[in-house]
Amino acid sequence: MLSTIPNILSLCRIVLIPLVMVSFYVDCSYSRWASLIIFMIACFTDFLDGYLARIWQQTSRLGQALDPIADKLLVSSTLLLLAGFDRITRLSLIPTTIILCREIMVSGLREYLSEFKLSLPVSFMAKWKTAVQMFSIGCLLLGDASNFGRFISTIGEIFLWIAAAMTLITGWDYLKTCIHEIDNDRR
Repeated sequence: MLSTIPNILSLCRIVLIPLVMVSFYVDCSYSRWASLIIFMIACFTDFLDGYLARIWQQTSRLGQALDPIADKLLVSSTLLLLAGFDRITRLSLIPTTIILCREIMVSGLREYLSEFKLSLPVSFMAKWKTAVQMFSIGCLLLGDASNFGRFISTIGEIFLWIAAAMTLITGWDYLKTCIHEIDNDRR
């Protein structure tokens, strides 16, 4: 049911990703602010689609799939852009890689479980992990655009490490859940 507002907001988040990308390729201070503003709008759609889906009770199977996919695409593409344009330190490539690997693993687990008609619902901690990732990336984008760059970027990189730790925990939890579901299904 694509016509629900939450699903449309998830699609909007995906549509905003190319605009974030374009803003990285235009080299001026305005484009750096534009990438931050577009990213923040995309993050707001994430909050809003979840909020509206709950209060209007408009949850759907499409929405349950589309929302985490939109989150993964937004976070992954922006982290790759930050890394590719040398806007994060080399040390921050470690948590960035952890985050990207976990996102690929969880997507693979979900696809594998779907063959058995099983699902891997988003956990509460995974929602917080996404919020911390988005806050971190927002700080990194703000640090890149503002006069307080190094200070704000450092905060962003600290939260990137926190997000990576949360990523490892939720990734491990999802892996255990997947193994448990497959074991239960075989019985």
